[in-house]
Amino acid sequence: MSGNLLREVDWLLINADWLVACDPAMSRFRSGGVAIEGDLIVAAGPSSELRSHFRGRRGIDLSGHLLMPGLINTHTHAAMSLFRGIGDDLPLDRWLEQIIFPVEKAFVSPENVYLGTLLSAVEMLKSGTTTFCDGYFFEETAARAAIESGIRAVMGQGILDFPTPDLPDPSNFQTRAEAFLEGFPAQTDRVRPSLFCHSPYTCSPETLKRIKELCRSRKILFQTHLCETRWEIDEVVKRYGLSPGMHLDALGVLDELTLCAHAIWLSKEEILSIARSGASVSHCPEGAAMLGSGIAPIPDMVSHGVKVGLGTDGCASNNDLDLFSEMGFAAKIHKVFRKDPLACPAGQALSMATLGGASALGLENEIGSIEPGKKADLIALSLNQPHLTPIYDPVSHIVYAARGSDVRFVWVDGRQVVEDGQVLTVNEAEVLSEAKRIGNNILSFRNRQLAKLRRCSGP
Repeated sequence: MSGNLLREVDWLLINADWLVACDPAMSRFRSGGVAIEGDLIVAAGPSSELRSHFRGRRGIDLSGHLLMPGLINTHTHAAMSLFRGIGDDLPLDRWLEQIIFPVEKAFVSPENVYLGTLLSAVEMLKSGTTTFCDGYFFEETAARAAIESGIRAVMGQGILDFPTPDLPDPSNFQTRAEAFLEGFPAQTDRVRPSLFCHSPYTCSPETLKRIKELCRSRKILFQTHLCETRWEIDEVVKRYGLSPGMHLDALGVLDELTLCAHAIWLSKEEILSIARSGASVSHCPEGAAMLGSGIAPIPDMVSHGVKVGLGTDGCASNNDLDLFSEMGFAAKIHKVFRKDPLACPAGQALSMATLGGASALGLENEIGSIEPGKKADLIALSLNQPHLTPIYDPVSHIVYAARGSDVRFVWVDGRQVVEDGQVLTVNEAEVLSEAKRIGNNILSFRNRQLAKLRRCSGP
């Protein structure tokens, strides 16, 4: 196009010091930018080329910034932000039985799930996450919070074979799942439904198969925790004579729309089975480290073609939702475990948080990279800071030096939702105030529970 025939677009983002596309080639440009029309990227590349083809109805000069796709958190329990730090430094069984289960029974309600999810959405948007995959209870209200915040999300209604806050009679699990799907908010495809069978040891074979069939019939994501602890392996083998991964394979629930969270204790046979099925894994290294669960064999999964995304798990076991921190930890922990500085290089860790995460959720054709035709989910990091100066390799800097607090601008679906570090869609002060109020109630409850435990244990 000549200069007299510039195409007008909604947004023209130019002059970013670096543009990192996170496409399969991990393309990067000096002085790069993006043109956005509606909710889509229409062009990306050097700023000089964009200026010669486009003019924006709105525009931002991103000098001093790095522009990249929004990050994708493939596994969390967003409402559990209200339980952040409530039971740290405990074994998993005590953490669950003495802290989390009693607190959930007392405080998990539609109102608190909405608030906790909104709190998490604010945290994620401000730290550069534009998509998250959730699994919890009362997910209708969690979906409402995601819609209001402007974030992209896959909302997984939790299903278990014992009473839960939103299903006192677990025999009605299919009715609950169907009601969730039928009543799911239909305002936007930015927030989509999913079903989450908690694990192979909390869901019977019949539950797993019936919920997976519901997911298949609607072409939505089926989620489950898999091989998170050694105890789980022993328990599932004792019950069914197969390891958890092979148990799921025998039930026929593994396919390209199955997401397995954690996958820490996978055998080679299970890795090959997951790879053949097209199922995906969400790697949550910080949460696993906090609970002492182990280190997932990610390099082995990647070498066998398993799709791997990065997740934070919930705030009760991490204790934040910063995927920049998660990327750095993931890259480093595998180097230590393998005693190999080449294990899980920066580009691989960044891919797990972007295009790899999109692929794990079945959304690789929509999000995860800066390419024409994809959704305009973008973030810009300020580079004018001591810990990001100088910069030689932007991919290395993103993984090993950047922080969520470096994010200054965020777009989701072509809509700006963060400007100069401030969320535009939610009254953050009100959310924090209400979360502190609920937190005080939870603290009082926990202290009463601990006092009761001490009395029961005797002197």
